[in-house]
Amino acid sequence: MKERTPLIEVNQLKKYFGDSSSIFKRNKTVVKAVDGVSFKIGKGETFGLVGESGSGKSTIGRSILRLHSITSGEVKYNGYSLHHLPKQEMRNLRPKLQFIFQDPFSSLNPRLRIGDAIGEALLDHGLCSKTEVKSKVLEVLEICGLASYHYDRFPHEFSGGQRQRIGIARAIILEPDFIVADEPVSALDVSIQAQIINLFKELQKEKDITFLFISHDLSVVEHLCSKIGVLYLGSMMELASRDQLYGNPLHPYTKALLSAVPIPDPTLKRERIILKGDIPNPANPPKGCKFHTRCPLAQDICRVEVPEFREIEDQHYVACHLV
Repeated sequence: MKERTPLIEVNQLKKYFGDSSSIFKRNKTVVKAVDGVSFKIGKGETFGLVGESGSGKSTIGRSILRLHSITSGEVKYNGYSLHHLPKQEMRNLRPKLQFIFQDPFSSLNPRLRIGDAIGEALLDHGLCSKTEVKSKVLEVLEICGLASYHYDRFPHEFSGGQRQRIGIARAIILEPDFIVADEPVSALDVSIQAQIINLFKELQKEKDITFLFISHDLSVVEHLCSKIGVLYLGSMMELASRDQLYGNPLHPYTKALLSAVPIPDPTLKRERIILKGDIPNPANPPKGCKFHTRCPLAQDICRVEVPEFREIEDQHYVACHLV
C-alpha cells in the first residue's frame, strides 16, 4: 500500500495522569493513560483508533490537539512540533486543527442560537467580517444537511443527529486540515449513524480533510477508515490497513474485537471469542504484555516480557510474542 505524505505524526506519545490528592509523594498514583504510542496519518486519510472504554483513545485525540499536555513524546503537524510551539503560534494554527465531540449538546451553549454558535469561531480568529458570517454559516449548514431556518434556533430544539451535524458544521466552517472525531456516532441510531458516516465521506472527498476517527465500534470504522490502530490499556496492539486488519487480524485482542462484529448475513456464523475478566486498572497495569491477563493464548513469556511492536508484513505492525 502506497504511503501518503504524513500530515500528523505521533512519536512515542505518553500521557500520565497523577493523583495529586496524596500528601505523601511516594503514595502518588500514576495512571498511564497513553504509554508510548506511535502512528502517522497521511494527508486526506481517515485513521481509525479503536479499543474498549478506558484504552486511551480520547486522551490521544485530545493530546494531539494540545487540549492535554503530554508527559513525553512528540506530535507533529505538517512538520511543526505542536507541543513546543509558543501559545500565539498554536492559536494561529487552531483553525486548521479541529475537534468533534462525542456529546454535541454539552459542547453547545444552550443560550446561544445555532447560527451564532457556528459562526463565533470565524470572528474569534478574524477569518471574516461580521457582515460575511451569516452567509458562510448558511453555506455550511447546507453542506451538513441542515436548513437555513435552523440558523435562529437553540440547541434544545434539535435531535441528536442534528446536533452532531451542528458539531461538524462548527468544525468545518474554519476549513481545517485535520479533525479529531471522538465517538461522533456512538450515541445515535443506526440509520442516523449511516447519514453521519456518509457526511464524513463526502467532506473528505470534497475538502480533502484528514480525520482521526475514534470509536469502539469496528463495524463503523470499517466503512470509513483506510488505516486502523487497535489500542489496549494505553498501548498499540496492532496497526494496519483496513484490508489487512479485517482480512488477516494477527493480535488475539483484535481477533476478539472482530468476533463481536455482527454479520448482516443470517446464514453465516462467526465463532465469538469471549475475553475473560475486565480491563486491568491503568494505575497498576500487568507486567509483560498488558493483555496477557485476558488473552486465551497467553504463555509464560507474555507474563514477564513486553512484546516489541514490530512490522510483520508491509505496513502491518503487531505487538505480540505469538505472531
